[in-house]
Formats: sequence, structure tokens, C-alpha cells
Amino acid sequence: MSSPSYRDITLNGLWKNNPALVQLLGLCPLLGVSNSTVNALGLALASAVVLICSNTAVSLVRGVVNTAVRLPAFVMIIAALTTCIELLMQAFTYELYQILGIFIPLITTNCVILGRADGFAAKNDPGRAAYDGLVMGLGFGAVLVMIGALRELFGTGAVLANMHLLFGPIAADWQLTLFTDYRGFLLAILPPGAFIMLGLLIAGKNRIDQILAERARATQPQAPAQSRRVRVTGVIE
Repeated sequence: MSSPSYRDITLNGLWKNNPALVQLLGLCPLLGVSNSTVNALGLALASAVVLICSNTAVSLVRGVVNTAVRLPAFVMIIAALTTCIELLMQAFTYELYQILGIFIPLITTNCVILGRADGFAAKNDPGRAAYDGLVMGLGFGAVLVMIGALRELFGTGAVLANMHLLFGPIAADWQLTLFTDYRGFLLAILPPGAFIMLGLLIAGKNRIDQILAERARATQPQAPAQSRRVRVTGVIE
């Protein structure tokens, strides 16, 4: 079985097989912490780092891990990396860590990470495994941040609020207020708003795929009809 090309890995992670829009994996953190941009970005970065490192580690040990203990070994690797991320967040972004709460330890059971470890990293070389983790992390994180930004915008009329929780004092003035005197739209920042935003993004992606497929069919040259051969056996006058 030939290894997938880096181009195919990129297309799958960002669009064709996006873990959030196509596979619908990791919906618990995707919907649970996407009520603001900073929360979504913090969880997206943490998940991406664990995904890259776990894919690389799983690929490195795939030849020495017995099949009977493969999944427990993968879970232990992911749990160890998640613990490292959790300790780093406690040290440098403690307030954001408190806001994200249980969703940081739950990275261990994120279906995106475990699925890529077992479905891709365990079957490919470390280079492709690490790149797959990067692209899948970017695809998942992009959807997460997009939902967080849209919910924050429609809910409060501003985006990038409280970014200092992630980037420190340098980001204290990053907030952009797009609608002044905005009374807010409570549904956007409540849990139902996350389902609505995700549904709209999935519908938008499906519509784009449909348009691209129609254009591809329209530009594809049609095969010429096979000419029929007529054999004349005789002529009677």
C-alpha cells in the first residue's frame, strides 16, 4: 500500500475529510467552549499540539507495540501529552485554563486525536504522521475558532475580547468592537447557538462542494458518440 502524498493529506485535513465538518468528531469540545474566540483558540492550539506530538510518537513506536495492547498504548501516549499541555497552561495561562476547565483533560479522549493515531499514524512514517497531525489540527482548529468568533460577534457585537488570557498583556487591546450600542443576541452564546453555527458551516461546505462538482462536470469534455458502421450487402435497383 503506497503512502498518501502530502497534497492529499493537506486536502483531506483542511477540506475533504475535515474532522469537524465531515467526520463530525470532537463535537463535545467543539460545541462546549466555542462561545468566544479566546476560548476556542486556546483549545484549538492545545488540541493541535497534542495531535502533532501523538501522531509522531505513535508512528515511531508502531513497529514495537503489540497489537493486543495497541489502543491502550496510544491512549497512554495521548494522556501523557495532554498532562504536559495541562501543566503548561496552568503555569502560563492559568485563568484561561480555569475557564476551559474539564475540556483540557478531555483532550485525552478526543476522537479526532485517537482516530488519527490509530487510523493514520500507526500506518505511516513519522514525517507524514506529524504532517497529518498538523493539518488535521489546523482543520479542526479553524472550524473551532470560526464558530467561536461568529458566536462572540453575534452575541456581543465584538471579537477578540480577553485575548490577554492567552497571549498576555500585549493582547490587552486586541478587542474589536464592530457594533456599537449592541444589545447582544443571547442565543448565539448559549449552547443552541453552537449547534446552529456548526450546522450553517456544514451546509456552506456542502454547497461549495456541490458547486465545484457541477463546474467540474460542465468543463469535462464529453466523449464522442461511437459511430455506427453500416455494412451494405447489396443494392437492388
